[in-house]
Amino acid sequence: MRKRFQPAWATLALAGLALNACATRPPASDPDAVAEYEQTNDPLEPTNRFFYGVNDKLQRYAINPVSQGYVHVVPPPVRGGVHNVLSNLTSPVTFADDVTQANPRRAGTTFMRFVINSTAGGLGIFDVATGWGYPMHDTDFNVTLALWGVPAGPYLYLPVLGPSSPRGVAGYGADIALDPFTWVPRGYGLITFNWARYGLTLVDRYSRYADDIKHVKEGALDPYATFRSLYRQNLAARVAAARQDDPGTPPAWSPPPPK
Repeated sequence: MRKRFQPAWATLALAGLALNACATRPPASDPDAVAEYEQTNDPLEPTNRFFYGVNDKLQRYAINPVSQGYVHVVPPPVRGGVHNVLSNLTSPVTFADDVTQANPRRAGTTFMRFVINSTAGGLGIFDVATGWGYPMHDTDFNVTLALWGVPAGPYLYLPVLGPSSPRGVAGYGADIALDPFTWVPRGYGLITFNWARYGLTLVDRYSRYADDIKHVKEGALDPYATFRSLYRQNLAARVAAARQDDPGTPPAWSPPPPK
């Protein structure tokens, strides 16, 4: 059973190793520098920048060629179907996250999406649910912990996974534990299936955002700082969306109340 948690344990180990290299806090005699240091909240910046460099080379020499080959060989409709299947496979985890966020509205939408796309959508190849009024939303257990009031902690940049935080690492591990495929006996080939899914998800995501990543690296004076800012903005937007989705509000797909 332990082998199925290798991604989470590896991430936790790397986060622990990162604590050995910290940026020096400015002296109290320089309040402006101290304020900037606290706002940036990146005390592990030397280690984070090192891992950013590792990721940059990994993307350049491994992920990018594979992603380009994937885009070149696989036609767009097929890539869209692969993306839909991968997204549908995450529905049980998203449903669990919606429940832990005490948002039955979102949980109901996720449940209906999974049922519809797994049947009428041909095992998730086609996103029929969106057209039927059940739109997809993006969340994870990191968002759940944020809604529970757990602070994010200092910024982390991890190999392969990229931007994160101690709370993000914990949320990533929790989502692995919430994934039903984690608990299927290994005799059914689920270890191979899970690793194949992780790899294909990485290629799928990178192929969809490769141009945006390229533009940031080419246009930003400090791509590392830009990615750090974009990560935090995206996370804040997802937390705000989950918080503002009032569970007491009738779902968009429910029948209108009688007049």
